[in-house]
Amino acid sequence: MRVNHRTLHTARRIGIAFIIAIGVSCGLIPSSTPPRPEPNTQSFAPSVPASPPTPTARVVKASWYGEGFAGRETTSGEIYDPSALTAASKTLPLGSVIKVSNPKNGRSVRVRINDRGPFAPGRSLDLSHGAAEKLGIVHEGVARVKLETVPAVPPSADPNVTIPAGD
Repeated sequence: MRVNHRTLHTARRIGIAFIIAIGVSCGLIPSSTPPRPEPNTQSFAPSVPASPPTPTARVVKASWYGEGFAGRETTSGEIYDPSALTAASKTLPLGSVIKVSNPKNGRSVRVRINDRGPFAPGRSLDLSHGAAEKLGIVHEGVARVKLETVPAVPPSADPNVTIPAGD
């Protein structure tokens, strides 16, 4: 029987490469079972974060929308009121409250995100007419504002939220 040395050499190379590949991959694959946490010896205690979340801030372009949308349903399901202190954002969670400041005049207002938008390129926030008035940007139409996330506040403590009597 005659052996082709070229075929034998190629087969050995493939075999060696296969063995090396298996060895390398076995060394790189982590264990499928995550480490177990230590048992909580104080399970009766409520979990409390070590420190409150740090507010984040960024400067964005904001516009406002007003009477033309009054009475229409927002993404959150509530009816748009131009005088309310609300805003529309493409990314912030519905129901979240943010502090919006006008760096030009130092005015600020807390608004609740209740809608999605703006849909104009380059803008990150659509303020209600009432919020734009408080910030002094109604005449500008579009302005650079500073957004800050604020810790969650129960509705009863938020001055921007009105709770109907009997609730």
